[in-house]
Amino acid sequence: MKKKSFFLKPALLLAASGLLLLGSTVGSARAALTYYSDSYNAQMSLSSIGVTLLENGEAVSKQDYKDNGVVSVGKGALLTDLLGEKENLIPGKKYNESLSVQNSGNIDTFVRVIVTKSWLNADGTTNQELSPSLIELQLTSGSGWQEDTTAATPERQVFYYQPLLAAGDKTPNIMDTIRIDNSIADEVNVIREGNTIKYEYKYDGCTFSLEAEVNAVQTHNAKDAIKSAWGVDVNVNADETRISL
Repeated sequence: MKKKSFFLKPALLLAASGLLLLGSTVGSARAALTYYSDSYNAQMSLSSIGVTLLENGEAVSKQDYKDNGVVSVGKGALLTDLLGEKENLIPGKKYNESLSVQNSGNIDTFVRVIVTKSWLNADGTTNQELSPSLIELQLTSGSGWQEDTTAATPERQVFYYQPLLAAGDKTPNIMDTIRIDNSIADEVNVIREGNTIKYEYKYDGCTFSLEAEVNAVQTHNAKDAIKSAWGVDVNVNADETRISL
């Protein structure tokens, strides 16, 4: 069965100016990515499963199956409230950006979240000069989330919530804050034109993008369900209430 996904638009416009990214605006936002994995559905009711992505405690995107089998999809956007009105984004400053997941269905599930960060040029192409590592996420510890470090790249991190997520319950935060590393101001090209020296910041006209993808599968026969849906081998305890990598 084909997987469904909804994508996130870059949210903040960056313009060059010393240590500040001036003219930062929120605009042309697209839906935060919520993804429901339905490739494994043996011995379960699709009408009972649902998942919601929460940002700073508020629902920003969801996908639920109603009793009549109709999919209810709510689309939202990340980072829209990161800055106040006329506020400029300051490198090195931490901004509140908490991500968590709620089970909005009526059966217990296991969930994972894939977080992707990137830099985009004004034309929407990926900026190859700026490292995604400049977009720093403050991850929580001791919250029940386990990172799959074998799947990590500079752009992507994958997290599994180890306890089952009971119907209606919410997970602890995966992350609490986001910041742009101060060293972005060092990403500059020096252009010499005769006796004139110009500094061209590599982030001129770029946007940074944050995407969150949420997957949910049933807890019944969890090991096979997760392998089928996500292609990952996990350890599952005897009563199928907890997973680990």
